Amino acid sequence: MSNIINILGINISTLNKKNVLEKIEQFLNDGKQHQIVTPNPEFILNARKDEEFFYILNKADLAIPDGVGLKFASWAMGKNLYRYTGADIVKDILKIAEDKNLKVGIVNWSKGLSKSEDIKKTLNKKYPKLQFIIKETELPIGSSVSTDYFRPDILFCALGAPYQEKFIYHALTLGYSPDQERVAEKKLPSVKIAIGVGGAFDFLTNKIKRAPKLMRALALEWLWRLILEPKYRFRRIYNAIIIFPLTFIKWKFISPLIYRPNVACLLFKRTENNYKILLVKRNDDKNHWQLPQGGTDGENIIKAGDRELREELNTNKFKIIKIHKNLWKYKFGERISEYSAQVKEIVGYKGQKQSLIIAEFLGKDDDIKINFWDHSGWKWVDSENLINKVHEVRKEANKIFLEKFYASIDNKKA
Repeated sequence: MSNIINILGINISTLNKKNVLEKIEQFLNDGKQHQIVTPNPEFILNARKDEEFFYILNKADLAIPDGVGLKFASWAMGKNLYRYTGADIVKDILKIAEDKNLKVGIVNWSKGLSKSEDIKKTLNKKYPKLQFIIKETELPIGSSVSTDYFRPDILFCALGAPYQEKFIYHALTLGYSPDQERVAEKKLPSVKIAIGVGGAFDFLTNKIKRAPKLMRALALEWLWRLILEPKYRFRRIYNAIIIFPLTFIKWKFISPLIYRPNVACLLFKRTENNYKILLVKRNDDKNHWQLPQGGTDGENIIKAGDRELREELNTNKFKIIKIHKNLWKYKFGERISEYSAQVKEIVGYKGQKQSLIIAEFLGKDDDIKINFWDHSGWKWVDSENLINKVHEVRKEANKIFLEKFYASIDNKKA
């Protein structure tokens, strides 16, 4: 995809303003629903700690860069991003809606600077022919916000990241049960495009003054915001101009030289005649079954393995009985990329060195609830059939893991 650049695992559009507006027009006419996101350095740093947010940003139909730090990062990668601020996007989409007689729905945070009355008054003045509705809600967001009776074509969500992106994703996505059967309809079926806009309406209502044009041209809006709101903005600006560049430099220039510490989790349960081992199915490949696994993130093997199982399966009904350090190592080379597109770009490392935890499941199957952003399914397989059930690229490692499992069980019996 020539119009996409991957920065710290997040896919960002390289389209210019004209092409972005053409894309939005296309979205409004193709009969589908589309989510637009506006990543900035703070978004990307947060997404590295919030897997659901990370997943949603990468599932968006269009990711428009809003942050000068992303532009500098793109230059370091030999490409160029065209920054298109949230405040400008909102004005342009509102104009499109007015001209095309499209309905607009706005979900606004009740504790934000701009209240519903402020926004209503401003829109009536600046876009007199615009049809719109405003719903206020408190955080954390719930499913109570509904605009079904109004049936908007365009949805603006002003709840701040990551709440607004999560709200939109779940409003436009069908609900699923733990076994991945469809159980609910979309909450806002009329919406054609939806976008999280943060505090963009605060500029329209003049609750916050925009930076002078010269500062905007020099990409110094962050400095202007810092001057206006020093207490509130300091930490955010620090993350954007100090933490983000350092994180990017490590991801781009250092991580590709090293192997990422990783832990595979062999979770088993006993049956009358044998043992069953849990496998999960990757989201990015419908036929890719593997053991749960994840980065250690600086933790020791036991802590990392315990965290991975809790996070990926949403249960604590297990007991770790054995660990094995550094059993397997592989590169993110052609063989891995064949099965998982752009994995090296997204992860950033040369490859992974895997340790193993072996844990016994002590609960009931109903205790296992996978996260939609991690996996699309799970199942138990007989231990002797494990190698036949995992994906081709996982077989070599799992032969070693299975040997360690049998040795651990035999030793425990003895």
